[in-house]
Amino acid sequence: MDKNYKTAIGMMSGTSMDGIDAALVRIFNDFSFEILNTHSLDYPQEIRKKLLEIANNKGLTADICFMDFVVGKLFAQCANELLEKSNIKAGEVDYIASHGQTVFHSPQPQEIGGISTGSTLQIGNISVIAQLTGIKTIGDFRSKDIAAGGQGAPLVPFADELIFKKDKNRAIQNIGGIGNVTVLSKECDTFAFDTGPGNMLIDYFVQKLFDKPFDKNGEIASCGNVDEKWLNELLKEPYYSLEPPKSTGRELFNENYAKKIYKTAPDNKNNVITTLTALTAKTIFDAYEKFVFPRTDIEQIVLGGGGAYNCTLIKFLEHYFKNRLEIKTHNDFNINDKFKEALAFAMLGFCTIEKIPSNLTHCTGAKKRVIMGITACP
Repeated sequence: MDKNYKTAIGMMSGTSMDGIDAALVRIFNDFSFEILNTHSLDYPQEIRKKLLEIANNKGLTADICFMDFVVGKLFAQCANELLEKSNIKAGEVDYIASHGQTVFHSPQPQEIGGISTGSTLQIGNISVIAQLTGIKTIGDFRSKDIAAGGQGAPLVPFADELIFKKDKNRAIQNIGGIGNVTVLSKECDTFAFDTGPGNMLIDYFVQKLFDKPFDKNGEIASCGNVDEKWLNELLKEPYYSLEPPKSTGRELFNENYAKKIYKTAPDNKNNVITTLTALTAKTIFDAYEKFVFPRTDIEQIVLGGGGAYNCTLIKFLEHYFKNRLEIKTHNDFNINDKFKEALAFAMLGFCTIEKIPSNLTHCTGAKKRVIMGITACP
């Protein structure tokens, strides 16, 4: 008798480029799931530095080629450590679904030689992962959506629908390196888009001005004041006014962007971090005002990603939204938000194997539903 589930490892590394998160998951045929175990692997500092150089357009073709295999080895290492930690053999796992590491994402069409197309690139070679783990590996999830005329992002809304259902009108707001929202409503089709920088600019300036990796709990931001003049200047960024579907990343909010906005930053370094934290909250609020509330009322916002632990950022969200909606976190739903996206890609990998289209066209803008992902066997 065929079993009614698959055992999978979902793997994710986001725009913060700090490391790899992996979830060992049992996914049933009705898309119910059970997270069996989780594991994280930090990027060695030398590797993270090189990845950031590539993402900031400072890498050579040789660097991208080399790092594709380096990152593939690290993803394989993370998966093997998770297997050992879980006392599970490779043969008991049906597949690995790896998002890989995005090094560039350019969904808006560009033209050359009469050819117009968007593009995206995730490294972390899936043939390397498959060979070093002995497990079938699925990756390159975004390309087929772009080939179908979409943005290749966001992809997690497919999993958000399955996890959170539509029993209540909710916005699932991830605040990782980039902020992105999935709108789940009984009144309309699910839609989603990137709201703007999440932790990306905050992290850059915390590292630059305070020599710390990030603003733990929003402690630095809590010590400063918002520079309203600078905040209003930052809010003029054209991306915030673009109509969804839309997505962004380090191709816009990169080191060069940070250096440009720093020229008009306040002298007080605490105020820099406070203002950037307010920027993340205000761009989320403004995105809802412009693009969400006109389509549907939202009762609840569910925060995920590193920003969900930033107490000052949450206070800014409460200030901007006032009492318009209830603010929750993934933990309120017994979901470890650190591994939610790893779970999401395990679900997307399930769809690849079962030949189920898994992009949501209202979210990505693709012309049709497609079966995403390609497979490498050991």
